[in-house]
Amino acid sequence: MQLQQLAYFVAVADIRHFTRAADEMDVAQPTLSQQIRALERSLGAPLFARSPGNVELTAAGAELLPIARRMLAEADNARLALRELGELGRGKVRLGATPSLCTGLVPKIIGDYHRSHPGVAIVITEGGSRDLQRLLAEGALDLALLVDSRAQDDPRLVTEPLFVEELVVISALDAPPPTRRARMQVAELRSKQLVMFREGYDLRETTLAACRAEGFEPTFAVEGGEMDAVLGFVAAGLGVAVVPSTVVGERFRTTRLASPGLARTVQVARRSGVELSRAAAELAASIGRATA
Repeated sequence: MQLQQLAYFVAVADIRHFTRAADEMDVAQPTLSQQIRALERSLGAPLFARSPGNVELTAAGAELLPIARRMLAEADNARLALRELGELGRGKVRLGATPSLCTGLVPKIIGDYHRSHPGVAIVITEGGSRDLQRLLAEGALDLALLVDSRAQDDPRLVTEPLFVEELVVISALDAPPPTRRARMQVAELRSKQLVMFREGYDLRETTLAACRAEGFEPTFAVEGGEMDAVLGFVAAGLGVAVVPSTVVGERFRTTRLASPGLARTVQVARRSGVELSRAAAELAASIGRATA
């Protein structure tokens, strides 16, 4: 089994077309097909079910795909680490973060880091904590900023809590206040139209769990958005939303929730047993300093 064969295999698995995969890998299509067949012979199982105009993974191929991604990622990390044996003047760091953290925390961290290490390229991947956790475990990311994820239960990952962030209710400035009290009860959301995040979004799950604990299902005015969309819909007066206090600007009325309230824990995660490159290790240290 060769790394180049695994790279060809992953390309075909992603594109589901041998000719287009060969173009993507800048290799002749017969060469790519020969290497895939050689890989199948060495593994003793077909990896693709081939039919005219259609390429699908077999059970063996589906089993190999995440393993191949991790092996290729490890090879990339090894090459990167060897290139970085000198001064920390170059390299690349792949950071994953949730959209809400990209709105507030991440720009400052990346700005400070870039000023200190201008030669290091930074690739940001936005996504929900569960998606980022999977990408990190597969080796597609070096570090990830996760929110209330279950990563601490994943033996493939190591997590470190950074800070706890209060969740608040926001509404449009020209809309009636969502409560007459100094603080709002979660139960009062029963009578409100909520602007709700998409499925798989941590803030959606947290809000739904809090409402269900009070014995009701909330009513959605609109749902399915990321952070920027949700903020825009609330500003337009479509409803209220539960969001982190750190993303709220002056264009909203902010109402705190009554004790015990709602909060989320922001964590930085990396893969267990995998040494970070110098560039990634320095970014992890920068994240720790910025949130201390």
